[in-house]
Amino acid sequence: MKRLGVEIIDMDVKKLVDLLNAALADEWLAYYQYWVGAKIVEGKESRQIARELEEHAMEELKHATKLAERIVKLQGKPILKPEEWYKKTNCGYEAPLSPEGKKILQQNIKGEQCAIAIYNGLLKKIKDKDPITYQMIAEILEEEIQHEFDLQTLLEEIS
Repeated sequence: MKRLGVEIIDMDVKKLVDLLNAALADEWLAYYQYWVGAKIVEGKESRQIARELEEHAMEELKHATKLAERIVKLQGKPILKPEEWYKKTNCGYEAPLSPEGKKILQQNIKGEQCAIAIYNGLLKKIKDKDPITYQMIAEILEEEIQHEFDLQTLLEEIS
């Protein structure tokens, strides 16, 4: 059945779904990186850092949810197997091998900077082609920029 909401998109919808699935992979890996970092962080500021990481983890999960819902509305399928995250990811995953708070914050800042670059590039690709996805990605980008700011501020406070 035709869906006008899909037909009005002025680009290859399959390519758009692929781009969104890559972002979805990034969000799931970011969620886990934040979540596990909050569990293992050590040091005198560990409680403050853990709270910040847990908050960001939940926001990354919300991003993943939005992306998956948009993929479905575009008549695509979100990534169905977690092992596919590593094949599709733009930003990868850096395991927090050191429980030291500063190192964990630095790793997550690096991840946020990658996400900012990816979402900014995605906005350029879909500008004037899909206003619904554009708006959603712009909102996610705004939150990723806020995450970077929050983490850098926290890192400066504890340094």
